[in-house]
Amino acid sequence: MGDGYGSNGNLPPGFRFYPTDEELVVHFLHRKASLLPCHPDVIPDLDLYPYDPWDLPGKAMGEGRQWYYYSRKTQNRETRNGYWRSMEMDEPIFTSSGNRKVGVKKYLTFYLGDSPTSWLMQEYSLPDSSSGRSSSKRGIRSSGSSHRTDYGKWVLCRVYEQNSNEEDDDGTELSCLDEVFLSLDDLDEVSLP
Repeated sequence: MGDGYGSNGNLPPGFRFYPTDEELVVHFLHRKASLLPCHPDVIPDLDLYPYDPWDLPGKAMGEGRQWYYYSRKTQNRETRNGYWRSMEMDEPIFTSSGNRKVGVKKYLTFYLGDSPTSWLMQEYSLPDSSSGRSSSKRGIRSSGSSHRTDYGKWVLCRVYEQNSNEEDDDGTELSCLDEVFLSLDDLDEVSLP
């Protein structure tokens, strides 16, 4: 799987992978956990924790300076050179209409020893209640609650390196349109002949 996931994975030329939180949870993670096909199938399965974040290019789906992959939920967050530590910030993800919770986003920072690095992870998981609803809807029968347990074990991860040159003061990334509008402010300083 290593070399098959370049900058755009299996996307055709001209297409970019910039999903919203809701899209990552509903269209990718939910389908993966429900054992349903996902088209296009661009996000690979990857056991995160043996890899340091700088090892992800070529192994995970990359778009720009962000890497996406599915992983099994685990308590062991150690890699060869460091570990991921939760920032204790769990954010619920709601549908765009805001009426239903579809997932949870957890923030983690990569540490080398006792020092945090600029590498960040957003780990997306499904709410516990969706597992029972999904398996009963599809009529899947399994021994005990093993399917329910398996359903909740998948997470989708977005890993990126925070770069102060690409962010504004409040720590959020600027969209392309924001950058265009900010550059228009510089035109006020230009005197026309």
